[in-house]
Amino acid sequence: MITASNIYIKYGDRELLKSVNLVIKPKDKIGLVGRNGAGKSTMLKILAGYSSPHEGKVAKPTDCKMAFLHQELEVPHGKSIIDEAMVAFEEVKTLQNRIEEITKELEVRADYEHPSYAKIIDELTHCEERLSLMGADKMRAQTEKVLKGLGFKNNDFERLTEEFSGGWQMRVELAKMLLGKPDYLLLDEPTNHLDIESIIWLEGYLKNYPGAVITISHDQQFLDNTTTRTVEIELGNIYDYKAPYSKYIALRQERKEKTASAVKNQQKVIAEKERTISRFMAKATKTKLAQSMQKQLDKMERIEVQDEDVKSMNIRFPKAPRSGDLVVDAKKIVKQYGDLLVLDGIDLTLNRQERVSFVGQNGQGKTTLAKIIVDELQSSGGEVSLGHNVKVGYYAQNQSDSMHRDSTLLETMENASPPEMRTKLRGILGAFLFSGEDVEKKVSVLSGGEKARLALAVLLLRPVNLLVLDEPTNHLDMLSKEVLKTAINEYDGTLIVVSHDRQFLRGLTDKTIEFRDKKLTTHLGDIDYFMSRRAVTDMRQVELKDKKKKEEKAANNQPELGHKERKKYQRAVDNAERKVQQQEEKINALNEKMQDPEFYKSPEMDKTMKLLKEEKAELDRVMEVWEKATEALENALGGN
Repeated sequence: MITASNIYIKYGDRELLKSVNLVIKPKDKIGLVGRNGAGKSTMLKILAGYSSPHEGKVAKPTDCKMAFLHQELEVPHGKSIIDEAMVAFEEVKTLQNRIEEITKELEVRADYEHPSYAKIIDELTHCEERLSLMGADKMRAQTEKVLKGLGFKNNDFERLTEEFSGGWQMRVELAKMLLGKPDYLLLDEPTNHLDIESIIWLEGYLKNYPGAVITISHDQQFLDNTTTRTVEIELGNIYDYKAPYSKYIALRQERKEKTASAVKNQQKVIAEKERTISRFMAKATKTKLAQSMQKQLDKMERIEVQDEDVKSMNIRFPKAPRSGDLVVDAKKIVKQYGDLLVLDGIDLTLNRQERVSFVGQNGQGKTTLAKIIVDELQSSGGEVSLGHNVKVGYYAQNQSDSMHRDSTLLETMENASPPEMRTKLRGILGAFLFSGEDVEKKVSVLSGGEKARLALAVLLLRPVNLLVLDEPTNHLDMLSKEVLKTAINEYDGTLIVVSHDRQFLRGLTDKTIEFRDKKLTTHLGDIDYFMSRRAVTDMRQVELKDKKKKEEKAANNQPELGHKERKKYQRAVDNAERKVQQQEEKINALNEKMQDPEFYKSPEMDKTMKLLKEEKAELDRVMEVWEKATEALENALGGN
């Protein structure tokens, strides 16, 4: 168990964390939420031991293993993807060596009753249990499975880490952490560099993760699917809810309403007592009674209503200069990276004030085409021409990477500003919630959300009539997303937005362009219209449906098994899946029972904990049966 006690952080006049307390149990699945800049990443760094509070302390078990995925990780170069991922198993080698040492020592010892003998037996048991958890006998297979889950292909495994972008390198780091199976897994925005299929895989992995997981994310569905507890940081205080994100929203509102009601009732009681005291004080015979009542009133514990953080950005894009009617004319665009063909002869025409969204799986060419249009990337074939007087504003996925880390916020704005805007820079920064001494902060100390806000502020320095936004909501909190969406809706130029965020895209564009199989398909409507055409309810189902189609297409290219044979293999898979589901339901029921704080005082605690361990072992067994049945079916389909 990790215990953070009286954690206090202050920057200048601002109290970021006001002597807060937090307890994390070994199996907790926690979503750490709050506004950008509220202190979420700071709290995670303190828990991980990457930074220290100004006051307070964190107590953790001496033998606990912790891993921390944050936004500034750097992957070593010169190693293949598979070798770098398998660094996670260095602990296995250490454990194996220690077990060998202990075994040799026990062979020559005969002092069975000496306390040190029992101690070394305990250490041997711990090492063997840890080795079993790490899955030492299946290291290569486990590594490949996790890398594939995070989006790598077989032919990526032997490629060097430096051949991949920062987002893919982050996936390697995440793979190492998952393979290391730490007792406490701390994740700061783990989905930012993942595509939809990888997010779905990660959700499934974390849902059944044996240790504790603490996650910062602005992806509501991801939090709902991976957490059972939500810890909110608001104005320096911590509020703890035993519920995933969607339920937390309702519970939060209920708490605020109850507090407001309690305050109102208390104030009514206080007012009545004060009136009584005033009447009694006017009568000499009741003065002592009035004084006694006043003392009781003074001792009354007053219910306080915490302030609510309702600050938000104040964004308004400058009026778009008039452009020609034709804004973008792309013809026969081809883009190839080595042997990888991403776009194959696509055409795209945009007229003045059209608003389009680019949707589809990662790797299908959305960002590639956006970069070609804004002249950040050269195509392999075809041509793009922009219309008369087109002025481009471009927000890249990794926009913050282009900002100089040692520059202050004000210097960053000055370097990007035309002369006529210099006097307005502090005002623009203020509109993005950077005020006073904030403007002298260096870019390097900003959180992901603060960097995103600064990048958007830079974008407002020059009037543009073609606005191209690539994943602009990454790192932004829920309220900031809504403010940005309102500003984009009021923007009167031509718009291209790349996003997986359905809530953000809803009602934002009038044309949806789907990227799939190196081609474009245009849907004349917003994201909801596109969804209705695809007969799905969210972007995740779109990706899964595409994947299923590809699998079906691949299967159709194989000669079919006989009906009886296919039925036999499929029945084995179905039976195994059903047993896995039943086992997961048993474990979920036990986990839910353990969420009750009173559980740990119950006489049934030890019995339930033992049962949970047995059920998890059974889950491992039935999962292995399912994997073998699935593999047998796939081999049969491919080998007939």
